[in-house]
Amino acid sequence: MVSTSLWMETEIFPEAGGLKGDVHCDVAVVGSGIAGISTAYELCKRDKSVIVIDRTGIVSGMTARTSAHLAPLCDDLMSEFRKLRGAENAKLFYESQAAGVDRIEEIQASEKIACDFRRLDGYLFQGHGMPANIIDQELEAVQEVGAPVHRLVGVPLKGCESRHVLRYPRQATFHPLKYLAGVAAVCEANGVRFFANSPVEEVAERDGAVTLRTAQGQITAGHAVIATNASIAERFQLHSKVAPYRTYVLAFAIARGELPDALYWDTEDPYHYVRLQTGPDDHDFVLVGGEDHKSGEANDADQRFARLESWARELMPALGKVTHRWSGQVLDTIDYAGFMGREPGSERVYLAMGDSGQGLTHGVMGAMLNTALILGEESSWQAVYAPDRKPLAAARNFLRENLTVLQNLAEYVTPGEIASLEELKPGEGAILRRGLEKIAAYRDKAGELHLHSASCTHIGCHLHWNSFETCWDCPCHGSIFAPNGQPINAPAVSALRPVER
Repeated sequence: MVSTSLWMETEIFPEAGGLKGDVHCDVAVVGSGIAGISTAYELCKRDKSVIVIDRTGIVSGMTARTSAHLAPLCDDLMSEFRKLRGAENAKLFYESQAAGVDRIEEIQASEKIACDFRRLDGYLFQGHGMPANIIDQELEAVQEVGAPVHRLVGVPLKGCESRHVLRYPRQATFHPLKYLAGVAAVCEANGVRFFANSPVEEVAERDGAVTLRTAQGQITAGHAVIATNASIAERFQLHSKVAPYRTYVLAFAIARGELPDALYWDTEDPYHYVRLQTGPDDHDFVLVGGEDHKSGEANDADQRFARLESWARELMPALGKVTHRWSGQVLDTIDYAGFMGREPGSERVYLAMGDSGQGLTHGVMGAMLNTALILGEESSWQAVYAPDRKPLAAARNFLRENLTVLQNLAEYVTPGEIASLEELKPGEGAILRRGLEKIAAYRDKAGELHLHSASCTHIGCHLHWNSFETCWDCPCHGSIFAPNGQPINAPAVSALRPVER
């Protein structure tokens, strides 16, 4: 089964062409996921001329690979956030994320977007073999930030009748691509221009304007928002404070009514997450995710899906067949909040970077924050997400995540995974050593070889093959490359160097 999310069957409006020639606008937005589309919406509603540009198709990136939980509490637990950032920042974090959910609810209602939005309960339950005191610590932290919460015993999952639980009222969920299709249509009706398949190769700020250069033309704007999750504008400083993780999701068919409609997630590490999505006739879909790992540090998707399916069927015996399976990449920051706001050292470039497992709420909240800052307005959330903040309390996380870079670069002196190209079967990729060089080798299903340098064009980290997604992953900062060497995920903007056979 190929990697296809439940959402990808949705047709996204508009069908955008590529950028050709030079264009101008008030604000240029790079990236057309939920952060980019939401930013365009907020700005065009404030009478700004906006251009949205993307290296691939509109809303074809990681937003199409979410599980679409709208939970405004910290993905890494509010108690952990409070330890690193303090009680006041924890409160502001919760309030800002909750405002993002409220904004989605408001927009889908006012713009009459049919996207299956609904409010529902969320349940954080004690994981298998995990101590109950995690629930107690989290209860205290959540109460302190002012979020509604109830302590319970038991959730409607088999074998979990005596697990300790926190119930969070008024969480939410929706169909993310139906929502963004509606928002994009409203944007276009308000004059927003969309350009797809137009990779931005350079972002430059000079003479009171920002210039975004592509191979076929350029955009000149008063301001730019880099909403690519992993920024293409800032090269290293902020990227050392984030870490890419790959997560896996299965969708199962289930008879309607077999599972109460709610959000569920446990306290295991990595944790599991579950939600329902409306399906056809009398059936729904159950989305089950987890089995996370550092990007590029494992190539065993089939085993991870098998463990995920086993976990799900044990707790939900009514599950039917697997209908979809996919993986996505999240960019965790070392202090659990994204980097939103003005780029350090810049006057006119703004960032929406680092989803920390909450890309949907971060994207919408970040759009509200960046719009306010571009318009010269103050925001109480500004310091929580400021890209130039120095999270000293997160030094341990910083050191742990950046060990990946040192370990990765050391791979350049290790042997290759194959001794010769003849070992590669159709559809396989592997690293070949040739003298002092490491080569990323892929043989397509027609038997043609694709050979490129195994060095990521961001800062030179060693790439790893991802057989499930058929791509090259960079473990350091999350760049992803297609087999033909083209970058398909930031922060890399340049293609891999071709290598002769």
